[in-house]
Amino acid sequence: VQLQASGGGLVQAGGSLRLSCAASGRALDTYWMGWFRQAPGKEREFVATINWSGGSPLYANAVKGRFTISTDNAKNTVYLQMNSLKPEDTAVYYCAGRARPLLSARQTDYDYWGQGTQVTVSS
Repeated sequence: VQLQASGGGLVQAGGSLRLSCAASGRALDTYWMGWFRQAPGKEREFVATINWSGGSPLYANAVKGRFTISTDNAKNTVYLQMNSLKPEDTAVYYCAGRARPLLSARQTDYDYWGQGTQVTVSS
């Protein structure tokens, strides 16, 4: 499974961005698709995850109500719509795929990783 993340950029606080993660190869080997982020000097942290049926999304408290994760199964693509962005959302965002059916927010439970896309929110 190969994951290609895109859509990052520079945006002002309060603005929006939509990240995309296209899965290729044996994309059907994954049950859950997640987004994680790593800010400078910090550990990588969970942002959101969803299964390919579109149900049961889970969000980190820091983004709940502002970010929305969704899927387009026809395109094997997962999106992260980010609204009301804050400077503390600045990070490299990674998409990841989990090959097992149980929900998890732990990065060690994800089997496939994309290359990351930079999101910078200016104040």
